[in-house]
Amino acid sequence: MHEVLRALIDRDRTVDQEMWGSFWDQLRDGALRSGETVALLSSLSTRMPDRDTLVGMLRSLDERRPAVAARLDGTANIVGTGGGPATFNISTAAAFVAAALGVRVVKTGSRAYTSTCGSHDLLDRLGIGTTTSYEQTEALLERFGIAFPGNFVYPREVALLARSIVPMDLRMIGGFINSVGPFLAAVPVSAQLVGVSDRSLLPTLGHVAATVADRRIWLCSNELGIDELVSSVDNVVLTNDGTDGIRLRAEAPGPGTGTVTGIGTGTGSGTGTGAIAELRPAGGGEDVVDHFLGVLSGAGTGLVTRTVCLNAAALAVASGLIDGWPEAIRAADDALRSGAARDLVDRLRAQPARRVVATVRAR
Repeated sequence: MHEVLRALIDRDRTVDQEMWGSFWDQLRDGALRSGETVALLSSLSTRMPDRDTLVGMLRSLDERRPAVAARLDGTANIVGTGGGPATFNISTAAAFVAAALGVRVVKTGSRAYTSTCGSHDLLDRLGIGTTTSYEQTEALLERFGIAFPGNFVYPREVALLARSIVPMDLRMIGGFINSVGPFLAAVPVSAQLVGVSDRSLLPTLGHVAATVADRRIWLCSNELGIDELVSSVDNVVLTNDGTDGIRLRAEAPGPGTGTVTGIGTGTGSGTGTGAIAELRPAGGGEDVVDHFLGVLSGAGTGLVTRTVCLNAAALAVASGLIDGWPEAIRAADDALRSGAARDLVDRLRAQPARRVVATVRAR
């Protein structure tokens, strides 16, 4: 049994960067014993490793990557950890709205893990392809202000792990990969908005974020366990830039340090299960694409629209494009209601290289 696996099972010591490197070497060479990768993923997904073990793992993967020459300055990435209640593709919608108001956005993601339709699944159905290189990503950013990097941004070790457990599916025991996915993607941006569904992970992920010096990271959470900002409830944003963080309040009891109030004002704001129901994915035979395009056309409920605009506004503030939250929220609302966000989707769908897929209806 490899010493990494033994340490994770016994929980008696930290797994350092060198130990992780040895594990990846043996994974690459096919030298691990049968079942060791299954045991590794099962252990990691059952219980998050200690902070130093996680940092050691991420650094060991970073040192094995090819050098990334690109630098996407002034660009923001929006991504979530997955998990939590099923919702429509809030972060993807917010990415289009943010790009429409002038933020340079890269949206990383994956196929569905716990949701019915992951961001890459939705892009397939829209006929919008993911990029295959940093050069292509930069080109799309220059032309459209938005790009969707494909799997090339992730360590090849993730693919090796997935292949090593066949016929098991990574979705069965790969919850850990999803939880740390925002830190696995090599996206050389200036800011990263990370939705965290499981609030118990915030201390560990906050520790990891604090070790990242090349970009601003905002870790966002709320009481609903949705891995995006939700306008009808209080949201907490932890930062890695030395500030005290941000509390986005659904109500407006009065101003406070690091507090943005009144983000959820207006009719139709649900709380608790009501909010989850309003933010649900397409269902009852409703077409996933039609539902998504309806949201970007302003046909969603008040809560849906405000939630998308809140996440888009966060990208505008985190990226430095707009300083104030009220101004950013107004700009996002204008980009959605004016049709600019929907027009951006249509322009991307019109690209000659887009993939045409069959219409899929939600169950």
